[in-house]
Amino acid sequence: MKRGLYRDFFLHFDIFVMLVLFVGMTCFVILKGLTWLSLLYFVIGLITYMFTEYLTHRFIFHLKTPENPFLLKFLKRIHYDHHKDPNDLKLLFLPLWYSLPNLIVAIFLFYFFAGTLISTVSFGLGLILMLLVYEWKHYVAHRPIKPVTKLGLWVKKTHILHHYKNENYWYGVSTPFVDVLFGTLKNEKDVETSKTAKDLEKRA
Repeated sequence: MKRGLYRDFFLHFDIFVMLVLFVGMTCFVILKGLTWLSLLYFVIGLITYMFTEYLTHRFIFHLKTPENPFLLKFLKRIHYDHHKDPNDLKLLFLPLWYSLPNLIVAIFLFYFFAGTLISTVSFGLGLILMLLVYEWKHYVAHRPIKPVTKLGLWVKKTHILHHYKNENYWYGVSTPFVDVLFGTLKNEKDVETSKTAKDLEKRA
């Protein structure tokens, strides 16, 4: 059973494309010569993704139901429907049509800051690796996989609370630590159960 679960993740088209990109960009950085500066930009990419993941999840994916039909359709595919059916594999991963343009824009903007291709690619590697971590943590949270570490169990628990306890807390998926900074990591006993956690469209 576990082999099938891993196959569902690693052979999913969107994930596979990101893995290929990651491997290709890693080879490029290594061939060009790995430096401490490259590692620094890589770490900056990791941290950047953690914050953008949180901010996007909280302030875009959880927008109050829009009247514009195109925006509503977008939000339903990207997140609303995932809350209605959290274990639907088709809704579990970020689609390439969303994640790839966002990555390209972020990498393009960073190029103007860094000024070199090797630094920009290193930054992009950090983004993509953290995206893959996000996708894996999200996948584990919704599939019958038991994390082997206490941290992994905690991350899975907080995401389940986001879906079934209250959608206004526990936004971090790859890591809940950003929730600490923004005050959305709560003790589950101190949070009321939301009636709209499984139907974001019904929020007032």
